[in-house]
Amino acid sequence: MRVVFIGSVLFSRTVLRSLSDLPDVGIVGIVTRKHSPHGSDFASLADDARALEVPCLEADETSTDDLADWIKAREPDAIFCIGWNRILPPEILEIATRGVIGYHPAALPQNRGRHPIIWALARGLTETASTFFLMDDGADTGPILDQEPVTIAVDDDAGTLYTKIQSLAPTQLKRFVPRLVDGSLVPQPQPSNGGNTWRKRSALDGRIDWRMSATSVHNLVRALTSPYPGATCTTPDGEAIISKVEVIAACPENLEPGKVIRAAPDGVVVKCGEGAVRILEHSFTTLPKTGSYL
Repeated sequence: MRVVFIGSVLFSRTVLRSLSDLPDVGIVGIVTRKHSPHGSDFASLADDARALEVPCLEADETSTDDLADWIKAREPDAIFCIGWNRILPPEILEIATRGVIGYHPAALPQNRGRHPIIWALARGLTETASTFFLMDDGADTGPILDQEPVTIAVDDDAGTLYTKIQSLAPTQLKRFVPRLVDGSLVPQPQPSNGGNTWRKRSALDGRIDWRMSATSVHNLVRALTSPYPGATCTTPDGEAIISKVEVIAACPENLEPGKVIRAAPDGVVVKCGEGAVRILEHSFTTLPKTGSYL
């Protein structure tokens, strides 16, 4: 099966390398980007293309028509689009006889849309999924090819959950790609109702409001830690990034949200709307003083 691969994030590289190792799969072209103004997990696949000795198009400024023509010239049987922030138009979706295979780290039809790892953690979900599907003209609405549940532990953060999901891809590819090649795979249509779509996250969504519960602050912080930019809070010295906190079970409940209960090098304890958190990793220029407010 001739495959054109499209992608520009770290997860793209994992899928590409696993796919290229499968029998009866030949990578005949790679589309990637030179750089990205957004996305902290950006990864160009140009070096991978050179290692595989296949043509590569760095499509940062390539028009839709030129991109479609380049892909058509490779005569692919299937296209894999994994980690790409541009919508593929119908003229690209219709090129390959076996379709365009996309990926979404959520339990489709639930939680379509933007930032699925971040929203899953921020909302305190205990389970998500790793899903390959056939792309159509909707947002993550195409028929499902393979889906594997993923448990979210209470101590998972964006980095560990990203790694969990990434580790499943090779097994999933080995399971469904041979059936895609021989034509025995039957895609499962998603229901037309019952799903939801997550919106694009804004900078405001990453700001800690100390009126939130301690659990909600913990979930927000772990959702935005590396490889993402981090949750933020306002200090007398300006904005600071909070990268890791832990929930403090016992604390005075009559204190106002945002009050620093204890400030020490091993952690800064801050009162929340319910409970408190100890800030373990941060970018404070000056350590807040006990009794001050954030």
